Amino acid sequence: MNIQPTLTAALLAALLTGCTSLPPVPAAPDQPWIDTTPPVSGHHPWAVQTAAITAIPQSGKLPEPVFEVPSVPLPAQAPSQVRIDPQQPLGLVELIDIAQRESPLTRRAWNAARQAALGVGLVDATFLPMLSASVLTGWQETRYPLPDNHLGIDQLQARSHGTVPLLALSWLLFDFGQRSALREGAAQLSLAANVLFNASHQQLIRDVTEQYYQYTTARQRVRLSAQSLALQQQVLDAAQARFHAGIGTTVDIALASQAVAQARLQVVNSQGLEKIARLALLGTMGLAPDAPLAVAPPNNHPLPPDVQAMTQEALHLALARRPDIVAQYAALKAEEAKVQAAEAAFMPKVYLGAVYAHQKQHFQLNSLPELGMQSSSSGVMLGVSLPLFDGGLRRNRLQSAKISARQAQDNLQTLQQDALREMAAADTTLQSALASHVAASELTHTAQTAYEAALAAYQSGLGTITVANEAANQLLLARLARLDARSASQIAAANLAFATGAMVRSQQQWLASD
Repeated sequence: MNIQPTLTAALLAALLTGCTSLPPVPAAPDQPWIDTTPPVSGHHPWAVQTAAITAIPQSGKLPEPVFEVPSVPLPAQAPSQVRIDPQQPLGLVELIDIAQRESPLTRRAWNAARQAALGVGLVDATFLPMLSASVLTGWQETRYPLPDNHLGIDQLQARSHGTVPLLALSWLLFDFGQRSALREGAAQLSLAANVLFNASHQQLIRDVTEQYYQYTTARQRVRLSAQSLALQQQVLDAAQARFHAGIGTTVDIALASQAVAQARLQVVNSQGLEKIARLALLGTMGLAPDAPLAVAPPNNHPLPPDVQAMTQEALHLALARRPDIVAQYAALKAEEAKVQAAEAAFMPKVYLGAVYAHQKQHFQLNSLPELGMQSSSSGVMLGVSLPLFDGGLRRNRLQSAKISARQAQDNLQTLQQDALREMAAADTTLQSALASHVAASELTHTAQTAYEAALAAYQSGLGTITVANEAANQLLLARLARLDARSASQIAAANLAFATGAMVRSQQQWLASD
């Protein structure tokens, strides 16, 4: 038995095993990962630092684990292509226009639409013939030992080398509609991607609209908080005037000063919320947090007390224009096309083939003169292919395609039901927000009257400081409630337009009185 090949294989396996190097992993579930593999230029500074931190000191006390990660060289961010004048306040339409050019949401949808269109081109290419060119070249030497030495020749040595350029053409002529079905599926997916591209713009319009009203509402809350501070300051001034007139007390001044301090805190909190809302608006638009953007306030137009509720007929008509419904319908058609393609795989295919080759060959035997030969060949073939047995591969593919088509149909029905509920909920939300705005407006009017009466009563000595402070607080709450209800009504109107597929272009407002 020859054990040399076995030993060679064992040594080779051992060598390969010894050369295998696994990347470092965390030593325990509660210990940080440390990359101890140095780069070409030396050790990572952060790796050395982490290793020093995790070393056990002489005191025996384990250090606090540090779960830091290395920094990577990120590419520089491309500058914004939109020039923004910080001195020119922009309305909602201008903000949406900037967002549509800067937001990564629309760029991702655009790339997806272009890739889906390329899928149609890939299928179209299968309808055309395929032409390929090849060049084969080689060299061969053969020795034939002779049993008898004749004329001093103990072997025949033949050498040959040559080059063969080759042109080959293949063309699938007929496949019982398999490629047509695949193209239909690709076209439906391209349609869905284009619809979802428009849907991304609708979503961006809705998101920017919502963040615009959130931000402008936050700015108006700052203004209302400042007005409330002025009202509380009026109460404090009245308390100080009564005290200097000898009819007030230090308790009244203390209570009024406390109310002023609380009003200042309300202003500070409102300013913080305004900054957060601004960052959210800039993020939705795809702008940097420090973008010099001036936002114009919305028009202070009166809101309608109510709107007509959507009927069942209007809800069902709106389904046909919702982009997600249209895209899911196209996805269903694409799955049905896949079923047709899987069924066509059981049918034969007709091929056309053609080939042309030109051969140049040189042959030499021992010391005889070299012989050169040239030849060419061409041919055309027509063939039929029909797989008879594939272990159930085509049958399983067909069943899988049918299941996917059935799932796509179920998804479409589920999406329709969800869309109906979403539109009904958006309509109800709008109705509720408008009703809240009417009630909050009435509350603001009564709270304003109550504050003026409480302040006048206190100034004349007929009221108390507690009633005056509470009236000022209630007036602020009523104004904030009216502001929030107005903002909620505008946002609800935009959401209803988005839910019904009517948000096809940017608008300054989606709700106005007739």
